[in-house]
Amino acid sequence: MRIRIVDAFTDRPFAGNPAGVVLLDAFPEGDDWLQKVALEVNHAETAFAHPLPEGGAADWALRWFTPATEVAMCGHATLATAHVLYTTGVHEGPVRFATRSGVLIATPAPDGSITLDFPTAPLTQVEIPDGVAEALGAEALTAFDTGPDICDLVVELADEKTVVGLAPDHKALAAYSERGIIATARAEDPTRGYDFVSRCFFPNLRIDEDPVTGSAHTALAPYWAERLGRTALTGLQASPRSGLVRTELRGGRTLLSGRVVTVIDGELLA
Repeated sequence: MRIRIVDAFTDRPFAGNPAGVVLLDAFPEGDDWLQKVALEVNHAETAFAHPLPEGGAADWALRWFTPATEVAMCGHATLATAHVLYTTGVHEGPVRFATRSGVLIATPAPDGSITLDFPTAPLTQVEIPDGVAEALGAEALTAFDTGPDICDLVVELADEKTVVGLAPDHKALAAYSERGIIATARAEDPTRGYDFVSRCFFPNLRIDEDPVTGSAHTALAPYWAERLGRTALTGLQASPRSGLVRTELRGGRTLLSGRVVTVIDGELLA
């Protein structure tokens, strides 16, 4: 079967967040093979999808696996899967994915970008945990929990320079949330094309730093919309690969838009 490596939230190869994408006729009875393929691919997530019968609530079933486990939500691998469906001609127009997080919709735009419709993460302010500053390597101004679906801790730092310069103790960070830590700050110069910056660390998923995290922006979008007074914003995830995520807050839903590039198209033999 075909397997593709797709860079999401970028318009150039070897940037953004790479994801494996495998289209199947159906999911296997057990998860062992899916997990082994994801480990072999060894990117943050590998997406597996198969078509559903016509006339239902969704067009494709979709699951995401890290090298260590299945996850309930993944933005960049959903973007990558939609891109594969469009570029191979398997699907045209909006595609509805049945996932553990409900039905998620991807819509292509004339400029080649794709927009995802995801649930907005609920944010609950919490006390800044003792020791998180030492583990992260910077003092946090505020801390918010993202709820049971994403299971992250969002911390705002002093400025963009602090976020970009982080060199955290990833092992120590694992104690502060079920999935990971989202560090963010306001952009120093919005005229550069983005309104806020972030970096995402997920040691509990064996992902020390995720290059560009779509699901994190379902929390970052409402966080910065409230502070900046606008519902349409662009975030720069300032990892070494980096990528831009355009966000639009629509109450209980968040739109995430970005571009995608296929870098590897090969054959899976096992």
